[in-house]
Amino acid sequence: MIKGFKEFILRGNVIDLAVAVVIGAAFTAIVNVLVEGLINPLIGLVFQVGDLSSWVIAVPTISGGTSTFMIGAIVGAVINFLAVAVIVYFVFVMPMNHWKERQAARAGAGQPEEEPLPTEQELLTQIRDLLERQQPDPRP
Repeated sequence: MIKGFKEFILRGNVIDLAVAVVIGAAFTAIVNVLVEGLINPLIGLVFQVGDLSSWVIAVPTISGGTSTFMIGAIVGAVINFLAVAVIVYFVFVMPMNHWKERQAARAGAGQPEEEPLPTEQELLTQIRDLLERQQPDPRP
């Protein structure tokens, strides 16, 4: 039981996943601060609400009260998500894809290309030509 757990933990993809979670959490914290400190106030200026979190829409209800829609919180969450996704893509995914492409190109450069196998039609044509050469010419 302990041996199986040790193999599971030492497997490469588990360690990679743990590192990705830690790095993702750190980047999320950085991006959240940037969005809350820089982007949200800029959007607040555009919509003239000051702080984006204070952007709400109050709708009267049938019973005479009001229902509040927190539009600023929704927009802020969407902006946070998009900012994290953009940073993860450009900092991690894109460079890793380029690195993998270069590694694949290096691995393929050292191997000679194999000749493609002939098609069935080409084989049948070769057989026909060989049979024609083996038969004697019927003309005198």
